[in-house]
Amino acid sequence: MLVMGIDDAGRGPVMGPMILAGCLMTEEVEKKLKKEGVKDSKALTQKRREFFEKKIKDSCETFEVEIAYPKDIDGSNESGTKLNELEAQMVAKIINKINKGYGKIKVIIDCPSVSISKWTDYLRMRIKNLSNLELVVKHKADRDHPVVSSASVIAKCTREREMDKLREEFGEEIGSGYPSDPLTMRYLEQNAMKQKDSGLFRRTWITWKQAYDKLKQEKLF
Repeated sequence: MLVMGIDDAGRGPVMGPMILAGCLMTEEVEKKLKKEGVKDSKALTQKRREFFEKKIKDSCETFEVEIAYPKDIDGSNESGTKLNELEAQMVAKIINKINKGYGKIKVIIDCPSVSISKWTDYLRMRIKNLSNLELVVKHKADRDHPVVSSASVIAKCTREREMDKLREEFGEEIGSGYPSDPLTMRYLEQNAMKQKDSGLFRRTWITWKQAYDKLKQEKLF
């Protein structure tokens, strides 16, 4: 049987895109990748992620990547689409692109929502052909299933390349883009207003709003 794993990278950052990746492989390849040490991208160094990314792409049947830039995330939030719903839409796009002529596929997805059943129902409505698919939606799938770990590696490596582009444009001072990064927060607190329309920040994030409001107040006084 063929298995498809889908996972995200970059849900929480205040800067840069959110990435969804999906990869399709045989169960034999999945077992081989597990034996070679493929695991959730968060448990690997960047060097190991990059090493495994090439190996995964070379050995899987196919893979797909969807990218939501800050403007896409902000636009969805402003129009009433929550991040979990946006992610479901992106997951469905990946499934629809891959699910063409492969026969029966077991699709394993790392669920971003607390409510697995509600999120799965929302996802199912956006998949074009469910007849040959077995959907397995669960928490910690990136930890428990090597095919999902493989997707997480592709997603994380893709996000890092996107962040490299942003660092070239805005400087190394932007850091990782995560609010937990002191470098990122320092840059945000200094540039939330100046870079407001640059496409760097997720402006619907409370982290950006607070930094922007503080700078706006300081300017007034």
